[in-house]
Amino acid sequence: MLRLLAYFGVVALLSGCQTADDALTTSSTPVAVTGPAASAIAGDMASRLAEQIGPAGATTIKMEKDTSEFATALEAALKGWGYTVVTDGKTAKDVTPVELAYAVEGFDGQVLVQVSTPSIALGRAYTPTAAGATPASPLSIMQRN
Repeated sequence: MLRLLAYFGVVALLSGCQTADDALTTSSTPVAVTGPAASAIAGDMASRLAEQIGPAGATTIKMEKDTSEFATALEAALKGWGYTVVTDGKTAKDVTPVELAYAVEGFDGQVLVQVSTPSIALGRAYTPTAAGATPASPLSIMQRN
């Protein structure tokens, strides 16, 4: 009994040593990728996505309507690969589109990009340049069941 009481006392004292949640912050911020960098990143991510989700002729991709340069470049890149891209949510009754989401964040002078579907998520860091963007990390692929 005394041992159990000592255990709870130690746990109570150590619980005061935990770091508060707000102390663990990151410096990532949403960033607008524009111009040649948006096109270069969208082109690279579209080609990598095409490798993972299969042939373009049989796949329709559904994206949220967005007017950002990156969204426009990603849509154009996917269409360039032959995919049908739907942004208004209207598809034929016999077509089940693949929903596509993306995130673009800035971190330490780089741009972190993630493109995901219900079955796969791709991520990569890029360094924007005046002429476009260059990959700053290997491609990260996460397959979901």
